[in-house]
Amino acid sequence: MQYQIFVQNRADQHFVASVLGMPHLVAEGRTEAEAIGKAKSALEEQLATGKLVTVNLPAKESFEPSMKYAGIFEHDSTFDDFMNHLAKIREEANRAVENWSI
Repeated sequence: MQYQIFVQNRADQHFVASVLGMPHLVAEGRTEAEAIGKAKSALEEQLATGKLVTVNLPAKESFEPSMKYAGIFEHDSTFDDFMNHLAKIREEANRAVENWSI
């Protein structure tokens, strides 16, 4: 399996390597290779006593509250009629506004 390790050069002869997705797996070394080697060893130790698994969780409600109503009229046979009627009301309102004089 492949894992990504993020390496930072904090100072001269001080490198920090951390395994992405596992914030508690951090290693330090005087060289980049040393820090990566220590992080790899720490990861191997962790995986020797456990494993990574993938789980599925139900989707949370959308961040956009109005989206919880999206599609509720999908099977409503009167919805198109309603939308056409609404369009006529809007057209009439727009014409009335155009005829206003200020």
